[in-house]
Amino acid sequence: MIDEFLNLLKNSPKGDVFNPWWEYDFEHDQHHDSYKVRQQNLRAYFSERLDRVQYIMLAEALGYQGGHFTGIPMTSERLLLGELADKQLFGSHVFSGEHQRTSKEKLNQKGFNEPTATIVWSELVRFNLTHKTILWNSFPWHPYKKQSGFLSNRTPTPSERRVGREVLKYLMAQFPNVRLLAIGRQAQQQLAEIGISSIGLRHPAHGGANLFRNQLQELM
Repeated sequence: MIDEFLNLLKNSPKGDVFNPWWEYDFEHDQHHDSYKVRQQNLRAYFSERLDRVQYIMLAEALGYQGGHFTGIPMTSERLLLGELADKQLFGSHVFSGEHQRTSKEKLNQKGFNEPTATIVWSELVRFNLTHKTILWNSFPWHPYKKQSGFLSNRTPTPSERRVGREVLKYLMAQFPNVRLLAIGRQAQQQLAEIGISSIGLRHPAHGGANLFRNQLQELM
């Protein structure tokens, strides 16, 4: 399943979209083969969850502070590298074994940090869901602003979202009996476009953290 999934992820749309599992970020990656680290991260992440999944938590797209450098949606380098221990978040919550950074250390000594990722993982730990949940995005790659470069985010276009549907449909087919939680209206809408219903959660960003926490608590 994981090999087939990674092969599907090769087919990212052209244009201002970065594919962390198959492309090299020449400006910010620590090594020319950093994409292989991100592949391995995703393999390890999925491998530890395949037989335990109860939920898929879906957001809109990869961000530069998260999956761009880790290869795992809603997961920051800082979390993987153990730099969020003060929040009781550890790399082992994501997967066991070695955890490597792929960004150049001069960019951010502790690794990039995504606030949404910290909130989501804190709740997964709180409810003992770290290995019962797969985090993913309705558009699986990282859309960035051409004028700002790789260290920026933007909303994927409708045509880009259509390219990502094959990946999303494949993932849903592998886990037909899980509960699907959509983080934010964009993710929920994109699922609806392909005929998949989901439970909507408030996106933690822009003041939505408390509502996100409360909604998840009610579900649990």
